Amino acid sequence: MKTQSKEVFRKYMSPESFEGLKGFGSVSEMWEHCVKEYKDNVAIVDDSVEYTFSKLEEDAAGLRALLKLPAGSRVGILAGNSYEFVKAYIAITTLGFTAVVLPVQLDETAVFGCSMKFGLAGMVYAPSPAIESKLSILKEKRPDLPIIASNAESDSSLPVSKVSGDTPCVIMFTGGTTGKSKGALLSNKAVLEGTINSCYGVKDVFYQRYLLALPMSHVFGLIRNLMASLYTGSAMFICRNVKDIFRDTAEFKPTIMVLVPALAEMALMLSKKFGRNMLGDSLKYIICGAAPVSPYLIKEYDKLGIALCPGYGLTESANLVSGNPEYLNKPDSVGIPYPNQELKFVDGELWLKGDNIMTGYVGEEEPSFTEDGWFRTGDLARLDEDGFLYITGRIKEIIILPNGENVSPAEVEAKFNELPFIQDSQVFASKNENGAPILALEVVPRLTELTGVKPEEMKQFVTEKLEEVNKTLPSFKRVSKITVRDADFLRTPSMKIVRYKNDQN
Repeated sequence: MKTQSKEVFRKYMSPESFEGLKGFGSVSEMWEHCVKEYKDNVAIVDDSVEYTFSKLEEDAAGLRALLKLPAGSRVGILAGNSYEFVKAYIAITTLGFTAVVLPVQLDETAVFGCSMKFGLAGMVYAPSPAIESKLSILKEKRPDLPIIASNAESDSSLPVSKVSGDTPCVIMFTGGTTGKSKGALLSNKAVLEGTINSCYGVKDVFYQRYLLALPMSHVFGLIRNLMASLYTGSAMFICRNVKDIFRDTAEFKPTIMVLVPALAEMALMLSKKFGRNMLGDSLKYIICGAAPVSPYLIKEYDKLGIALCPGYGLTESANLVSGNPEYLNKPDSVGIPYPNQELKFVDGELWLKGDNIMTGYVGEEEPSFTEDGWFRTGDLARLDEDGFLYITGRIKEIIILPNGENVSPAEVEAKFNELPFIQDSQVFASKNENGAPILALEVVPRLTELTGVKPEEMKQFVTEKLEEVNKTLPSFKRVSKITVRDADFLRTPSMKIVRYKNDQN
């Protein structure tokens, strides 16, 4: 597929929003525009304190002055979701340095290991006892490494630097759900492409009110939440603890939320129980991704007057590859591919080229590109006749049966997930009591859709309905064992299901 034209998104957006999407050569160039254009607008709300764009630039300029490092340096950020993270990210990237975003879940050994692997020339951290404890080994073994508190005072300031699009911008950890986590290097050009892509297809995208619940150490939180909010002159409320999301929603009244499906599911369940005002009357859009989005969620949120828009992306593609403005008509699709990228399908696998694609994995020998420059996503996908993209599974998750048939768990799970009372499911390779290989299914029921079923009969009812779906599948895709779970699946920090390994008993 050739590069998509941005014009395909025009009909889904207001003229002001569509025409307002301007390209910039780097994060520095974008940020200078934002400070000039949105100077007195609120950019960040954290711990009930409002910070304007000009205040954020003033604080970032002071931090820049403390970063006395060689050109092209890599600087770590160790901070949870906070104004301190935002300030550090802006300061580092607008100096032309590379921000290495370290998840706060890392322990002190991993923090030191990352400093060595990624060749850090400095570290900025948000001061707190918990985070400072993670720096102990780093301080011991690298005493000459500048380690700067994000709130350190400076008696001078440093302006934004001129930076090219090809300059490295950020190193983000991949999810690592099917292997070890790696650091993907994104250029300024890639980050800006991902940021602008995130705005296509949203009717009114400027001057919105975002609520941040996802970690900014995840590409979805950094690009689609933080960068998109700054780019569009919007205000972003930082929810420091997901447990407080509804309290924060009531206080801030967001118009846009960026959620993974598991959080969208929780919000829907509580809204059904306690009323639409759990989400606030101002909420218009939920941007949902990082895991498969159930058509059930799309339809149920539409009943509440909220557009839940699914999309698809990877850390390696600066978050976004496609987004779905036709979410009601094509709820199974991850949408229309964004501009300035090419798509190719090789044996069912999606390959990508484009300005949004990473430079490569840092410190890894594993090849990430073909000889002619295509990035192999590892995702199985297809396009329909209207140019909408569908993800049907992961190559690494394919189960090869004894008869040679290949089964994509995600493709089979999608059939079971069509039942409105199935929240999540997992198909995996297992063995029966005789040790013979079989396909097994575990599901998490959606109890809000089972109100007419007696609690003691719930598992039997769900199992019978699953068996009815099972009988409609080709014989080699049918599961031989069904388990209805009492608890959710184990999940990654980005709320993806941790998949069982083959031969799970």
